[in-house]
Amino acid sequence: MDPTVLGGKLASALVAPLLKKLFRADGPGAGLVDKPVRLSALVSFRGEKRTLDERDVHKLAERIVAQAVDSPGEPPFPQDERIAVTDTLARRLLSLGDLDMDDVQAVRLGHRELARELHGAGPAPDGLSADACHFLDYATEWACLNILEFFTRRSTFVARTLVEQTRAQTELIAKVDELITRTPRPDGRDAAFERRYLPYVADRHNHITIYGIDLRDSPDRWPLEVAYLSLEATGGERSAVPEAPSAEHAATAVAVRLPAEEALGSHDRVLLRGDAGSGKTTLVQWLAVTAARDAARVPFVLPLRTLVRAGALPAPGAFLTAVGCPLTPPEGWAERVLTSRRGLVLVDGLDEIPAADRRHTRDWLLALIHAYPGNHWLLTSRPTAVRPDWLAAEGFRELTLTPMRRADVTTFVHRWHAAAQAPEYETQLLDALRTKRDLARLATNPLMCGLICALHRERRGYLPTGRKELYDAALGMLLARRDRERGMGSVDGVELGEEAQLELLQRLAYALVLSGRTEMDLETAEGIVARCLPAIAPASGQGDAAAALRTLLLRSGLLRQPAEGVVHFVHRTFQDYLGARYAVEEGHLDVLAGHAGDSLWEDVIRMAVAHARPGERATLLRRLLAEDTPRLTLLALASLEHAVALDPAVRAEVEARAGALIPPRTTEEAKALAKAGPLVLELLPGPEGITAEEAHGVTVTASLLGAEEEEGALAVLRRFREHPDLDVRRQLVGTWSRFDTRAYAVEVLDHLKRDGLALLCESAEQRAALRLMRPWRRLRLDGPLTAAELLDCVPDPAEVRHLDLRNNPALGHLGELLAFPSLAGLWLQRCPDAVGLSRLAELPLTDLVVFDRGADLTGLGALRQLTQLSIDGGVPGDCLADTLPAEAPLRSLFLGMDATDSTGLRGLSRWPTLKSLALGVSDRRPLGAEDWSEVAALPALTALSLYGRPEGFAHETVPELPGIQELRFLTDPPPAESLRFLASRLPGLRTLTVTKPEQSLDSYAEVFPTAEIIGL
Repeated sequence: MDPTVLGGKLASALVAPLLKKLFRADGPGAGLVDKPVRLSALVSFRGEKRTLDERDVHKLAERIVAQAVDSPGEPPFPQDERIAVTDTLARRLLSLGDLDMDDVQAVRLGHRELARELHGAGPAPDGLSADACHFLDYATEWACLNILEFFTRRSTFVARTLVEQTRAQTELIAKVDELITRTPRPDGRDAAFERRYLPYVADRHNHITIYGIDLRDSPDRWPLEVAYLSLEATGGERSAVPEAPSAEHAATAVAVRLPAEEALGSHDRVLLRGDAGSGKTTLVQWLAVTAARDAARVPFVLPLRTLVRAGALPAPGAFLTAVGCPLTPPEGWAERVLTSRRGLVLVDGLDEIPAADRRHTRDWLLALIHAYPGNHWLLTSRPTAVRPDWLAAEGFRELTLTPMRRADVTTFVHRWHAAAQAPEYETQLLDALRTKRDLARLATNPLMCGLICALHRERRGYLPTGRKELYDAALGMLLARRDRERGMGSVDGVELGEEAQLELLQRLAYALVLSGRTEMDLETAEGIVARCLPAIAPASGQGDAAAALRTLLLRSGLLRQPAEGVVHFVHRTFQDYLGARYAVEEGHLDVLAGHAGDSLWEDVIRMAVAHARPGERATLLRRLLAEDTPRLTLLALASLEHAVALDPAVRAEVEARAGALIPPRTTEEAKALAKAGPLVLELLPGPEGITAEEAHGVTVTASLLGAEEEEGALAVLRRFREHPDLDVRRQLVGTWSRFDTRAYAVEVLDHLKRDGLALLCESAEQRAALRLMRPWRRLRLDGPLTAAELLDCVPDPAEVRHLDLRNNPALGHLGELLAFPSLAGLWLQRCPDAVGLSRLAELPLTDLVVFDRGADLTGLGALRQLTQLSIDGGVPGDCLADTLPAEAPLRSLFLGMDATDSTGLRGLSRWPTLKSLALGVSDRRPLGAEDWSEVAALPALTALSLYGRPEGFAHETVPELPGIQELRFLTDPPPAESLRFLASRLPGLRTLTVTKPEQSLDSYAEVFPTAEIIGL
């Protein structure tokens, strides 16, 4: 029933007086007592002063229902439900006495919500029709509307409402006053200043500076928003371990990794450690810029080296003055920001101040934190500046920036070149970073990556002729210029010049190289430094060996302390470079040559060639050639890039000896070359200037080295992705499994010309990568896949022309393959549950392979478009035409060893279009004269392939087959007598292919003098 219709039937003038009886008359006043007066105390059918009982309430409900039913017009519900509706409405009205609210709350709730409360409190209208239920709901709402109208007319209601509003306003004012007390409201001057300060911070820190680089065409400042790279931080967290043996959960340290810019996301106090150039200051800048632009927090960037130079560490009011900000804030602004818990305080460079000042800095920082809780605090430092857990007791979370991964390096190079507006140099540099191992080991942090990018661009797309220049530039930057140009002085009173640091570092490096290790005890390192210090004039009088080593650990950027009492170089390439430098200075050429066979010394020897004088270079290179091994010959070739001045005869000899190895011309040469190790990758040429055979050899070599040096091998293969030769492209397709699935798919496979290629997918990762590439027309999928899963991994089923499905017990009805509307070829191998071949007649299928000895061939005869058919399992029936498609224009037919067990070759002549026939014969059913007569009846047949035991072919019954031009023995060839007999029956033979010939090919040529003999 429509509500307006019901409203007309239940007029307020008639209903209101009835409902008024439900409540007692009120007295004067506001109706205030110690506790609020609930509806249960206002109803007239409860309590000591009852004027109605439940029977009276039922009568009221009956009168309301009667008024609606007896009114003119459509009855609201069937007549036989009148008593039940009346009873249910009465019980809902009686529920008013059970509601825990007063009249003011009821009015605030509204009539519809009050009706829902009554509906929930009363009994459910079980067994009533839909019309009766609708009437009850509308009648209840109408009653509630009149009840609330009655409440608002009560003498106490207005007074009580005023009292309630007064109470609420008083509470609200108190809460606002408390909020104002806790969070001082900034005046208009604060807001106006922040509108100037935040853009200033964003602009001031929106750049990356590379210190210590002398480059004419490469500016030292780059836009931060373009070049910033998100790095990872790692640290130990304390977490509960349910498997702990004790009854209570034990706390244990768990390593966590997270994007560095999210370090403050779940913790408001962080101590971030990182090696020189790892990106600590850049991260501080990024946090400041993003906070300023989002206006989420007010950033304060506080470099400690600047603060300490000014004297006393500043209070908040002096933050901006201490860092040279030209803006003048309103008095007390910084304190108000921190008091309101809106601050982001970024304290950078704990390692850049003397050790004596670090404890004072700690006290200053903690005093600020305790005075202004609720803000975010970040402190950065190099790893060895302070002990572990230095601030753990104060609630600081300790994190360490991790080295850049390969993907990070690629992203950095891309963004660097975008910022420098030099995209033409990007690809060439990425290839160099992937193929040159020592260069890749150097590029592990933003500082070194930036240096490499800048040098590469400065030289118009080429790194230095010898990488010695790169290392020299890196060492000059790390050991001297970077600190000097940032205004850094000595730390802890020890100041070592660049040459003094080099002298100490190269002796430590050589000791590690000789020991074949990459780290040494701190005590051993101090002993080496102690023996060296007296010979270094600039270092004399500046402290003992422990102080000098501590300075190297803290400031050089080359040494680090990964664990207590242990020292190592941050990059193995610096260890090799400096160790080689010392070995050459000391004349240890025999030591170097004696270790040439050790692959760990490869880079040491190459760097020794770079450091040596011309005569020493010639001697060392001749020693390498004298070993006469491919690896050392190639090591000599790789060392030539570092030999600027060299005897021309020695250079020519090295190039001639290596030229016999590179490029490889056959698969065998490629396999032998790969045994020389990853060193080969940076020496491989192409694709320009080499033949197709050499290109194939290069790709084979790089493919084999993919397991040892994936990035370098991938960089070589990437160069050949546009190569037109089919063998090269097949090699690139076939080596997918040796590389990262996604990267290889995107960087190599997706660029290949598809003609003549089929892509093999053997894993879930490879199938997922299919969707990242342009469609492949020929696909081989190995493993259990339903048709739905198969469709899910193919981006465009309409583009697929050929499917090769193997080892797939999940494949069911082949009708599901109709989702590939262009499918012309289908190969099914070991798909035991595949059924429904007849449905394939709806596809343009011309090539079908069914290699499963238990395959269901029902419906095969319906495939009338087939031109190529291969069957390995038994063909049922007495004749081939009973099962195979008799009307199909077959040109090629393969019958496996079990295929003809029951049929023989009966009916084969039904396909006069056959040009190629392959026959397998089992011991159970050898061929006979009748079978060969069927073969002789094929007028177009030119190629015949046989496999199985030779005696099963009954060669003596073979008739003359003048049309056969090509004969293949896919297994053992028949004996000599049978061969001679076959030669007499095949007068037109032009090619004979023999698998695993037991005798020389010449003997076959004597039997078949007019045929070309091919041995496999």
